[in-house]
Amino acid sequence: MILKDGKVQYVGIQASEKVSTNVTVIATGASGHASVPRPDNAVVHLAAAVGKIGAYSPPVNLTAIVERYFEALSKVEPDDTAKWMRALETERKELAAKRLSEMSPVWNSMMRDTVAPTMLQAGVRANVVPSEARANLNIRLLPGDPIQSVIANMTSLVNDPQIRFEVAADPGSPAPPSSLDSPLYHTIEQVSEQFFPGTVVTPFMSTGATDSAQLRLHNVQAYGLLPFPLTEADVLRMHADDERLPLDSFRKGVEFMYRVVNSFVVKK
Repeated sequence: MILKDGKVQYVGIQASEKVSTNVTVIATGASGHASVPRPDNAVVHLAAAVGKIGAYSPPVNLTAIVERYFEALSKVEPDDTAKWMRALETERKELAAKRLSEMSPVWNSMMRDTVAPTMLQAGVRANVVPSEARANLNIRLLPGDPIQSVIANMTSLVNDPQIRFEVAADPGSPAPPSSLDSPLYHTIEQVSEQFFPGTVVTPFMSTGATDSAQLRLHNVQAYGLLPFPLTEADVLRMHADDERLPLDSFRKGVEFMYRVVNSFVVKK
């Protein structure tokens, strides 16, 4: 749930998620003494490829849950933001997606596949030009989007015979979304509206991966909650050096989760 101006703006119920896949970018070239530089230096070619990939923005593709998310959020966002959310359903979709992507990196990631370079590996000694250099790309696919299409686009973008891509042996599996009409989903809706009066409750597609995907693959109606009221700045600190959780948010989140579970058990 997102905290804005000291108040919970909306509660997002995760009913779908992106698929995490790692791809290795491999650059090859002639090895040799660093005192004699060559144009086929693998490190140079890898750096150029990663630079192009880092600037790459895959096309917009809105899932049904993401469309519903923006529709719900347009009711509580300021009009200069809400108008672009509403425009996602018009012929101005591409421009609207561009504006929303500029406003929030989270929104950007919800509307398209994303590619994030995360690790680099090259060289064995400071005075040796290596014959190979590698980078890891953490790719988050929208459910149903094939990794082959992303790799084909990156291959064309990089356009370098010294570069190749290798997909990890265990890529994630796309899972179907959970039902938005189950007893548990409705319980979360009702408790959210009681616990945070006046807030918007909406289905949500998380950009991160969770165990719920494995449950959905076995026809289990799984839902994810970030129960702690956080500003977007705090949300973006996840996995960062300064990741943290305000104590007041922690207390509210624990109580909120207790009420959800207790209400559901009582109904059952």
